Formats: sequence, structure tokens, C-alpha cells
Amino acid sequence: MNDPAAPARLTYLGHASLHIALGETNLLTDPVFSQRIFHIHRSVPAPDIASLPRMDALLISHLHYDHLDIATLRRLGDLPVVYVPHGAGKLLEKAGIHNYIHVQAGDCLSIGETTVEVVNSVHTRSRHPLGMHAATLGYLISGSCKVYFPGDTIFFPEMAAFSENLDVALLPVWGWGPDRGRMHMGPREAAQALTLLQPQVAIPIHWGTYLPFGMLPLNPRFHRTPPQEFAEYAGQIAPQVEVRILKPGETTVIDPGSA
Repeated sequence: MNDPAAPARLTYLGHASLHIALGETNLLTDPVFSQRIFHIHRSVPAPDIASLPRMDALLISHLHYDHLDIATLRRLGDLPVVYVPHGAGKLLEKAGIHNYIHVQAGDCLSIGETTVEVVNSVHTRSRHPLGMHAATLGYLISGSCKVYFPGDTIFFPEMAAFSENLDVALLPVWGWGPDRGRMHMGPREAAQALTLLQPQVAIPIHWGTYLPFGMLPLNPRFHRTPPQEFAEYAGQIAPQVEVRILKPGETTVIDPGSA
């Protein structure tokens, strides 16, 4: 059984992919490790799948190709249960992936020694312009600490409902191109979200991983600076929140006794 006071380990694997280890329970969010997704290319090494521990579950936030990547799911091999927005299972079935469960906002899941509450996010819902639609979701994960993973979202006032005893907010601070893209938060909006969420620790995600074709050698500013800009805005409007910037592949430990 997990020690409720055991530290949590959060590893940023790039984009919206994170390994969340709460005691002995291992969760993986939006795993996307492909070198190329249409016209965007991975700019940092993908994680060594063989080095990852056995996951207890995969949490998928929405249908977009940079969050639900069939090629990555296949590479993961013997998959644990994949939690997907209601209706998205058709994509997995077509790919020969059958170990999935549909979820929707309001669901409460027991995964290992954690409790996972499925919550709303506000983002575009289609796989592509003419593709299938499904809800966009976030997850509140409670174990040795409480972690909010929103997937992709814009700032929305209802985030305030997720703030109770929140230890860590994993906040997207960019898209993947020269601007933040439609229905994404930028550094300022993510910092504003802290005023509603009131976490102890904030970790910027969804940056520094994928670039449009041809930009890989340039390492443009928009690929490097969003987390620093987020930290600056957070220092101005939510100075009580500790910001931890992780590069893809880096891990931080959250001690529930001091978070």
C-alpha cells in the first residue's frame, strides 16, 4: 500500500506527456513520442520507452494528434487501461487497441492507490476539421499529493472549482508554432489561472518539444522562452506559487509535507 506521505515524482516527457508517480502508482498523460506529427517535428529526444516503469493507466485529454497519438500507443506495447473522452474509443478500436475506458467530466476513477476526478477543459473538440468530435477533458489526480492536469485549455473561470488542497498545477503555456495557436493559454493566461487554482507548485508544460518543419536548427524564441515568461508573470500576480521549470526529460519531487 502506498505511504500517503511518500513524495510524488513528476517527469516532464515533453509537450503534454508526463509521468506522474504517486507512491507506487504510475500514470502517463497524453503520451506522444513520435518524431513527426504531420508538419511538426520533435526537437528533443523521445523518452526511452524501455526505461519507463509499468504504467497503471494512460490518461488522454482530447483527440488532437499531438495528444492522442496512435503510433505512440502502439509503441508502448502491452498497454495498461487507456482512459479516453467518451466516443474516442472508435479510434483505438480501429488501431487494434481494445483496453480502453470511456470517461466524461464528473467521473471519479480509482487507479492503484490514487483517485482521479475527470473535469472539463475548454478547447477545440475535433480530431481534424472533418473528423470525429469528443469532449476535451482534464484530470485531478489525488494520492500522496493532488495534481491538476488540464490537457489543452484556455483560461476559464470554473477552474476555481479545482483549487481545493491542490499541490501541483501542470499548466500549458504555449502551442507548437510561432504563436500559441487557437484555444491555448500563453504565459500570461497560464499565470492568471494560478489566481484561481492556487496550487503550491506550478509546472509549465506544452512547450519546447515540437516545431514546424524547417525550424529545428533555429531553436526560435517561442520554442524556448514561454516557461520563463510564465514564471515572470506568476511572480507578479501569484507570488505565493512556486514555479518549477522542467526541461523535457527532467524530474521533480513533490514532498507532501512541504508542498
